[in-house]
Amino acid sequence: MEEKKIRNMDEFATVSGISRPTLSKYFNNPRRVRGSTRERIEAALDKYDYRPNLFAMNQNRRSTRNIGIVVPTIADPFFAEVVRHVEMRCTVAGYWPIVISSHGETEQELAALDTLRTLRLAGAVIAPLGEPSDVERLRQFADEAPTVLFDSYLDVGQVFVGNDNFNSIGLIVEYLCRTGEPPCFLDMPAVNLNASERRDAYVAAMERLGHEPRVVPILGSSWNFEELGYEEGLRLISNREFTSSTVLCANDRMAIGLLAAAYSKGLRVGRGAGCAMRIAGHDDHPLARFTCPPLTTVAQDYTAIAERSVESLFALIEGENRDAVPAIQRLGARLIMRDSA
Repeated sequence: MEEKKIRNMDEFATVSGISRPTLSKYFNNPRRVRGSTRERIEAALDKYDYRPNLFAMNQNRRSTRNIGIVVPTIADPFFAEVVRHVEMRCTVAGYWPIVISSHGETEQELAALDTLRTLRLAGAVIAPLGEPSDVERLRQFADEAPTVLFDSYLDVGQVFVGNDNFNSIGLIVEYLCRTGEPPCFLDMPAVNLNASERRDAYVAAMERLGHEPRVVPILGSSWNFEELGYEEGLRLISNREFTSSTVLCANDRMAIGLLAAAYSKGLRVGRGAGCAMRIAGHDDHPLARFTCPPLTTVAQDYTAIAERSVESLFALIEGENRDAVPAIQRLGARLIMRDSA
């Protein structure tokens, strides 16, 4: 005879021989039950093909296990990689990650916050738009649920985790000056505060090394950095507006576009004989080592940013060592030397 379908947790407790309180503890947080008990529960779940409606269970609690994750765009490999790590850590810890993109728009960011409010979050990890963000609305949100910000700093929430732009830009400016003509700096659109931080960091590094900073402004404001880097690169090369044969781009995606523009103009990029330009970036984009030539850059620690963000949020939610969590956590980067510079 066909086995009867398990309809609810009470029936599952009866057939598995595991108490209802123990099952509730497991589904609330698998780490709270002993390893041997966890193995029994997971074996029973497979045997009886039972999958509880965890979302419904979560919503019925006074305090849910929902974790909101908001980023400007999932299409950017940096955010995609950080979100991947955050989702995995939340799932392992028994939380329910809910990812929403703000698509680079202020209204979409506000809509994401409103949506997450209806889910009675345990906490949130947010990469804010930065300058376009409605800071007061973000503060109201962070007052209602433990909130960790990452990537773009705002004076919002309990914790910020991000790259130390002055450290990373300083590393690559020093390298480029030491190995060739001091770089000019191809700016990025002011889509978040990293744009101004990296520009300021470039100026400070050049002045510290005794060189005149030469910032090349960019026309347009968009998250389509590769397209901007290509189109602006063509214009700047054609008009001879680069003030150095070495160009440091504010991020790798801009640099990838500029590499394509240089190729279109018949310019060879690299350090060897016959090369017309050196091009470097920032971030260590997943495709940076596959460009032609491979891109010299500085690598943000994607994994550490995700881990620090999640661990800080868990500490805020669970109250364990909450006071010991640093409010601002700036992480260092690594210089990646490749053929483009």
